[in-house]
Amino acid sequence: MNIAIVCYPTFGGSGVLATELGKALAEKGHNIHFITYQQPVRLSGFHANIFYHEVRVPTYPLFDFPPYETALASSMVDIVNNHQIDVLHVHYAIPHAAAAYMAKQILAKQGKNIPVITTLHGTDITLVGKDKTYSPVVTFSMEESDILTAVSNNLKEETYKNFNIHKPIEVIYNFVDVKRFNKKPIAAFKQSIAPKNEKIIVHASNFRKVKRVKDVVDVFLRVNENIPSKLLLIGDGPDRASIEDFTRHCPKGNDIIFLGKQEQMEDILPIADLFLLPSEYESFGLAALEAMAAEVPVIVTNAGGLPEILTNGQAGYMCNVGDVKDMAEKALKILSDEIVHETFRKNALAQAKEFDIDSIVPQYESLYKRLIQ
Repeated sequence: MNIAIVCYPTFGGSGVLATELGKALAEKGHNIHFITYQQPVRLSGFHANIFYHEVRVPTYPLFDFPPYETALASSMVDIVNNHQIDVLHVHYAIPHAAAAYMAKQILAKQGKNIPVITTLHGTDITLVGKDKTYSPVVTFSMEESDILTAVSNNLKEETYKNFNIHKPIEVIYNFVDVKRFNKKPIAAFKQSIAPKNEKIIVHASNFRKVKRVKDVVDVFLRVNENIPSKLLLIGDGPDRASIEDFTRHCPKGNDIIFLGKQEQMEDILPIADLFLLPSEYESFGLAALEAMAAEVPVIVTNAGGLPEILTNGQAGYMCNVGDVKDMAEKALKILSDEIVHETFRKNALAQAKEFDIDSIVPQYESLYKRLIQ
């Protein structure tokens, strides 16, 4: 099949999933065409049947805001016409679903029917999409998609709750390539971070308010009082500056390390002893799943889709949003007993395997074939 994938090229979950999906499909022999404004961060190296098409948006004095959606729709039309595309798969509703609808109508005038799948990922529904500025267009675009999918049952329910749509939503979970993350820790790297064999706690996110990164630091400080430990904060975003300023003035600030954005998470996660994700809401929780694939126990909140990927008390614990005392107690329970920690590590990998790429990607293939036929 010739499949066009439209996504954001950034470190966010939607871009990561879309890129990994495309790479997996390419390995199975399909031709994959990525359409976005810059090369996706997870798209590295040469792949014989992966093609990247950059959306160029000319700037004119007339435009205060360059019309990316129009340029994107035009790019879709051009790529469908010139590369015999069988199906168009757009990730994140805004603005990709609307641009896909526009492209579909243009192609229909030319006598071509291009089926469109829209995959919902989270904030396109729970945050941005609910804004009255965008809601009517998002609702219409979802209804007009040939197939609508969501990455968790929770996100499916949130979509029906917040939008007046009647189209069935099929749930296909996010996935992880377990083989990629199940690596031995790099001894020299771990030694440089924890020269005295301190426990290593990791958090990775886009540092937005919903991620509650301050809670991560508060939990770590409580753990650090009892067990020598280091905290690795991976990612970047609006709250990073305030968090960095706070850590500079706290007693154990030297034990907190900011690594910024990192592409090779599979090299970092294996050195971790615990992963924290205390978010107010996660449509799925891909960062936690990747940690579990690296055999890292997790502490998460019982919010959004997180209960769908973690069995409480086996590979980690779920706590109430904002309850840093409980999170710290659960973290100490895992880190203070080597037998418990090893058990949680094994359980983490076992649970991650339930969402392995080899079992999820065929579900997308089945959708594509259904539409094409």
